[in-house]
Amino acid sequence: MIDFVGKRKWYFLVSGIIILIGVIFLLSVGLQRGIEFTGGTMVTVRFEQEVIQEELREELAVLGHDDAIIQWSDDAQAFVIRTTELSEEDIVVMQNALTEAFGTLTIVEVYAISGSIASDIEGNAMIAVIVAAIGILLYVTWAFRRLIRPFRYGVCAIVALLHDVIIVLGIFSVLGVIFDIEIDAMFIVGVLTIIGYSVNDTIVVFDRIRENSLKSPGTPLATTVNNSIMETLGRSLNTVITTLFVILALLLLGGATIHNFALVLLIGVISGTYSSIFIASQLLVAWENGAFGRLFRRVVPKRAPAGG
Repeated sequence: MIDFVGKRKWYFLVSGIIILIGVIFLLSVGLQRGIEFTGGTMVTVRFEQEVIQEELREELAVLGHDDAIIQWSDDAQAFVIRTTELSEEDIVVMQNALTEAFGTLTIVEVYAISGSIASDIEGNAMIAVIVAAIGILLYVTWAFRRLIRPFRYGVCAIVALLHDVIIVLGIFSVLGVIFDIEIDAMFIVGVLTIIGYSVNDTIVVFDRIRENSLKSPGTPLATTVNNSIMETLGRSLNTVITTLFVILALLLLGGATIHNFALVLLIGVISGTYSSIFIASQLLVAWENGAFGRLFRRVVPKRAPAGG
């Protein structure tokens, strides 16, 4: 029998370090936002001949688009150009200038979004996460109402959820600095999907804790949690491994349009499996043992009596 519960401080430490690094990046550089969040135009251009990316960047700078972000598309001869909002006339000017500089080309796709719509997308995404968190808290509290302090199960599930979301955001912030990866609408879809996956994986462990607690009400919670983790460990690992095969296939073969979605799923599924076993369940034990109360008393020491 592996003593998962006895090593919970190490799990908290590992998560704390990863989250701390991510938060530092988020506060210092933030996320590289795509046009869905900043507003702008995305133009996919396919050239008939080989074009060097740096030469294309220089030509766009001459046209006044020195802030343009240029990325390779799935097609070896195609580029995705992201820049500020362009009118139809601006696109025609760009096409003519690039044709003159590099030869025949084809405008494969033009995707534009205004800044106001981008702001709405960002706001709606935040509302969706908050509403989902509240709904999960209420549902888990109700589902575990037969246990003592069912509210704690809901809170721990939310903490595990936030743990996974923050890790995804932090890693994308790091990837944005290193690989210039932007977040887009598919990123939001991926985060919302991860929220569902994280809660589902946590509920599997919590449900086994509930069953074992009702069967042996006198057993210490730490023992019940450890036994429950052992009983669900095989299922959790089998689920994450088979899921990762599908996600890797999407990441490698799915194309640029769902690249961010697949990458979010890859990070989130690994983090969600980790948090359900090593964070959510361990938080229940720590809370039951009064660890949070002792921590609070250390952070907020009692005041000395007046006149003492």
